[in-house]
Amino acid sequence: MSVPLVSFAFFCYTVTIMEEKERYKHLNKYLKEKFGERTLKICIDGGFTCPNRDGTISTKGCIFCSEKGSGELIRCGFGDTITEKISNQVKNYFDSYRSERANKFIAYFQNFTNTYDTLDMLKAKYDAALIDDRIVSLEVATRPDCINEDIVNLLKSYKDNYYVCVELGLQTSNDETGNLINRGYSSLQFTTAVKLLNNAGIDVVAHIMIGLPGENFDDLKNTVDFINKHNIQGLKIHSTYVVKNTVLADMFFAGQYEPITLEYYLDALAYVVTHISPDVVIHRISGDAPKDLLVAPEWNLHKKWVLNGFDKILKEQDLWQGKYYKTSI
Repeated sequence: MSVPLVSFAFFCYTVTIMEEKERYKHLNKYLKEKFGERTLKICIDGGFTCPNRDGTISTKGCIFCSEKGSGELIRCGFGDTITEKISNQVKNYFDSYRSERANKFIAYFQNFTNTYDTLDMLKAKYDAALIDDRIVSLEVATRPDCINEDIVNLLKSYKDNYYVCVELGLQTSNDETGNLINRGYSSLQFTTAVKLLNNAGIDVVAHIMIGLPGENFDDLKNTVDFINKHNIQGLKIHSTYVVKNTVLADMFFAGQYEPITLEYYLDALAYVVTHISPDVVIHRISGDAPKDLLVAPEWNLHKKWVLNGFDKILKEQDLWQGKYYKTSI
């Protein structure tokens, strides 16, 4: 018996929709919906330091962090001032774009602790980045112990004209691991910072790391449960990799740390995404180390292995964000 053409066409259309459905909340799509068009981040090195480096807490930093922080991992433009760096990045973008062009940008203070300064200096640095009408958002990466009411009020003052978002490092809810990696703050301080930002109506993006020294899958489950008890709007998931000139590199060469495999990381990603709230925007599912600095694992150099492998798991196992969310609360 032949199948009516209309029914067959509807079947094909339905299958296509199912195959293309969004399995987790992608940042690019979220930004496009929020701002009405494609929106890109401009990464900024604002010349900040860190209480974990200047002697306030420690001089060693986290064991996975190099002397330049994430500055070795980002392109923050050229120029002597923040304004020059922003202007040059925007100009270079418009001179060299090859795909769909963006006309809106996020000023993203990324390197080190971007709330660690006097209020006057913080305001001066933030203002110096907001110099173009096409900049629609201020995003600040920081530590939970460098958030207080005065800083939150300063950030809140930008909300009338910009979307304001704060990224908070958590890495793990296990404070024993936190001590091992020389994090320098407790999970309780993360909770306190989130509440302050929630009260001000400022969105929070939490960072977690998979494969930290001494951690297993139970630690990851506990971290996901801990995150789900907080009102956060975004999540960055990062693999633990070893770069040169770090304490973690010393541990690796001494046989005291073994990086996780790609297979383990993909399974862990699937767990996080299926157990996290479906309302949370996934900002990142993989961190990228520079080729010339990476010590291990080698698979970290192949981002497509992570992206394609993760997509394959989600489709083959019919998984999606929040599928098991209720069971983790």
